[in-house]
Amino acid sequence: MTEPTSGLSGVLKRGAAMSAAGLVIAQTATVVQTIVLARLLGPYEVGLFMAGSVLIGFLVTASQGALVQGLIHRETDIEVAANTALIATFAAGVVGTLLVLAAAPLIGVLFHSSQVGVIAAATSGLMVLHVLASVPDALMQRAFQFKRQLVIMPAVSIVFAAVSIVFAARGYGAWAMVIGWYASTMTSVVLSWWMAKWRPFGARFSLRIWREMARYSFPMLLDSLADRSREVFEQVIVGRVLGTADLGQYRYAYRIASLPSLAIITIGSHVLFPAYSRISNDNSRFRQAFLRALDWIWFAAAPMGALLIAVGPAVVVLLLGEEWRYAGMATAAMAGIGLGTALNAVTWEAIKGAGRSSLLNWSPVLSIGIGLPLILALLPFGLVGVGIAISIAYLVVGIVGLELAHGVVGVSRRDLWASLWPTTVAAIVGLAVVLPLERLVVRSDQYSVWPGLVWIVAEAALFAIIYVASLMLMSAKWSRALRDIVRRAAAKLKRA
Repeated sequence: MTEPTSGLSGVLKRGAAMSAAGLVIAQTATVVQTIVLARLLGPYEVGLFMAGSVLIGFLVTASQGALVQGLIHRETDIEVAANTALIATFAAGVVGTLLVLAAAPLIGVLFHSSQVGVIAAATSGLMVLHVLASVPDALMQRAFQFKRQLVIMPAVSIVFAAVSIVFAARGYGAWAMVIGWYASTMTSVVLSWWMAKWRPFGARFSLRIWREMARYSFPMLLDSLADRSREVFEQVIVGRVLGTADLGQYRYAYRIASLPSLAIITIGSHVLFPAYSRISNDNSRFRQAFLRALDWIWFAAAPMGALLIAVGPAVVVLLLGEEWRYAGMATAAMAGIGLGTALNAVTWEAIKGAGRSSLLNWSPVLSIGIGLPLILALLPFGLVGVGIAISIAYLVVGIVGLELAHGVVGVSRRDLWASLWPTTVAAIVGLAVVLPLERLVVRSDQYSVWPGLVWIVAEAALFAIIYVASLMLMSAKWSRALRDIVRRAAAKLKRA
C-alpha cells in the first residue's frame, strides 16, 4: 500500500480529513435529531412527513439532470458551462415545483390522508431551493475546495436538528420536519453561494455545452432516477400496504442503516471523483489509487455492516424507545445498503472519472428490475422482508459495478478479490462471536438506556479487537499497514 507519487495525494488526504471532520459534526447532529424527534413525534407523525415528501427526492434528481457531474468532469469553458448548468437546473426546478403542487391531491389519496396531500403541496418549494445550491457546490468540489465539507454539511444538519426539534416540542407534529427542512435548505443555499464566490450570468447559456454535459451525465441521470424511483415505490408500497406508522418505522430504519453509506459517499465521492478525473490518463497511478481506495473503504464498510446486524436492533430500541422495535429489526436487515454503497463509491467514481459513464446504463435496470420484485416477494415478511430485499439489490449492483470497473481501471479480478476477502472474512468472524453473544446472552435492549448502551460499547470493542486481530493474522499486507498506523500515531503523540 504505497502512497501515490503526486502532490495530489496530499490534497486528497486533506480533503478526506476535512470531509471526515465535517461528517462527524453533521452525523452527531443527525443522530441527536433522530433520537429526539423519534421520541417527540413517534412513527405515525414521521410517516406523515415521509409520505408527504415522497416525490421531492425524485424530482430534485430529475431537475439537476446530473449536469453537475458533467461540470465537475469538464476541462474547458468552465464559466459558460456553470452558467448553462445553473439556468437549466433552475428551470427544471420550477417545473418540478409545479408538478409536486399538481400531484399533491393524488398523493393524499394514495396514502389515504388529506394531511399528507397538504404536506406534499407545502414541500414543493424545496425543489427550487435544492437546485440553486447544486452549481456552486459542484464548482467547489471541482476545485478541491474541501472546506465546504467542513462548514456547509455540519451547518445544514445542525439547523435542521435545531429547528425541527424546537417546533416538534411545541406540538407541530410532522410540520416540524417540514419547517426544519426549509430552514436547512436555505442554509445550504446561502452558504454554498457565499463560499463558492462565483457570480452567475458572467457568460452566456450555450446549447452546445449543455448537450455535451447532458450526454456525459445521461447514464448517471438514469441511474439516479432509477434509484429514486425505486425509493418512491418502496415508500408507496410500505405506506399503502403496511400503513403510515410502518412507513415511519421504515424511514428511520433506512436512515440509520444508511449512516455508514452516507459517510462513505460524503468522503468518497467528494474526493475520489475529481481525483480520478485528473489521473485517469495515467494507467499505473489510476490502478493504484483505485485499489487503495477499495482497500480502505471496504476496511471500514465490512465491520460497520456486521455490527449493524449484531447490535443494530438493540441500539434502535435503546435510543428511540420500545415503539421503534420494528425499525430496529429492519435496520439490521438493511445492513447491505452500506456494503453495496461502499463498492459503488469506488467503482462508479472510477468509471465516471475515466469518462466511461455510459457503462452505468445497466444500473437502472438492475436497481428496479431486482429491487422492486424482491420487495413485493418479501412484503409478507413485513419491514424485515423489505429490508432484506433492499440489501440484496444494493449488493448485486455493487458486485456488478466491480465487474465493470476492473476493465475500465485495468485491475484483474484476482486483485479485486485480494482487496476484499481478508476484511470480509475478518468481519464475519467478529459477527459470529458478537451476534450470539448479544442475542442469546447479553440482550442489551432489556436494560435501561445507559446500562444497555454500556453493553453495546463493550460488544463493539470486542468486535473491533476480533476484527483487527483476525485481519492481521490473515493478511501480511494489512498487518504492515495497521502496524504502520499505530507507529505513526504513537510518534505524533510523542511529539505532542
